[in-house]
Parts: sequence; C-alpha cells; structure tokens
Amino acid sequence: MGWLEELQEAKKSSIVDHTLKKVLYEFKDGRELVEEYDLQTNMITRRAWKVKDQIGKQKEWDIELGDPEPNIEDLNRLSIRENSSQPIVSRRNTKNNLEWRIRNLPYPINTYSVICDDEKETIVVRTSNKKYFKTLTVPELQRIGLRPKQDNVSFVHKCNTLIITYKKPKALLDFEKSLFEIVKNVDAKPQKFDPNSCKQS
Repeated sequence: MGWLEELQEAKKSSIVDHTLKKVLYEFKDGRELVEEYDLQTNMITRRAWKVKDQIGKQKEWDIELGDPEPNIEDLNRLSIRENSSQPIVSRRNTKNNLEWRIRNLPYPINTYSVICDDEKETIVVRTSNKKYFKTLTVPELQRIGLRPKQDNVSFVHKCNTLIITYKKPKALLDFEKSLFEIVKNVDAKPQKFDPNSCKQS
C-alpha cells in the first residue's frame, strides 16, 4: 500500500485554530500522526509522530518537521538547551523546497560537505576539520519511493547556521497537492488543540 493510500484509510479528525488546521491521523497499527497546516499558504508547518514501544506503551511525540514545543517539565531545562553550543537540527518545508537548519556551526562555508548517499537514501553532512558529522533522513522522499539526488541539494552558511535546501522533485510536489486535497476534506472543529492530549482509540 502506498503512503497516500495509508493516509486515506487512516481514521482522521481535525480542528482549526485561527489560521492553522491540525489533522490527527490514527493508523490501524497504533501509530498516530499530527500534521499542522497554515491555511493562508496551504503549507505544512509541523509533523509529529507517536508510536507504541515494544510493550505497547505510548511514547512521547517525535517531531519530524518544525520545532518542538516544550512542555511544562521542559521549562526548567529550556534555557540550558538554548545556550548549548551543541549543533541543533530543525526542519522546515517551503512551497518548493525541503530545508534543514543546523545551528551552532561556526565554521566557514568551505568547511562543509553535503553529499547524497544513494545507497542509504540519506544526505550526509560533514566538515573537513572533522568537527561535525550528521546523517539526515528524507522521509518525504522515502515514503514515495524516491532517492535524494545531488543536483537538488544546495547550502549556505549564515549566523553560525548551516542551511541545507533540497529542491522538491515534481513527484513530491504532485504528492503534496494530492495530500492537501485529503486535508481540505477532513471536517474540522474550531477549537484549541493540544497534541499531547491525543488518546489512542
């Protein structure tokens, strides 16, 4: 079964919070997926997964796209995390590109290498001074059976942040168009939505 068919068959519910539409997908295997869309741009701004562990207990939400929202327990540690010198990876999605931002990388632009690994279907980031190495997965491509292509990759370095851009291929653009048709047809309730409150039905 293709990814679009899985989404079509999943149990779906939705709410509208101002200009955001948030859709909860509940799959037959127990996984839950929350996607958040900006209704002004029709673009996805956030994607989070919850799966069960080996003993069937629900795990925390795993943020695939967008920045995580700290819960109350995280507030005391938030300032420590913000001040950390460790590189931090976040994901964005624009109309025509997939984007990764890796903060706290102070090295000059010619230090970085960003290469597609065709065999592992990933993007590999490394520095010539051997101070940083990271493997980036591209789930959007994996779900529709595509491998990342080097010609679609570009990157810049600004304000200690390495910004990696991957140009969306036509197949992904077509998929996202079909996906948004599904999202538009999910009935929504106008209310606040807290993904942490989602319960498995």
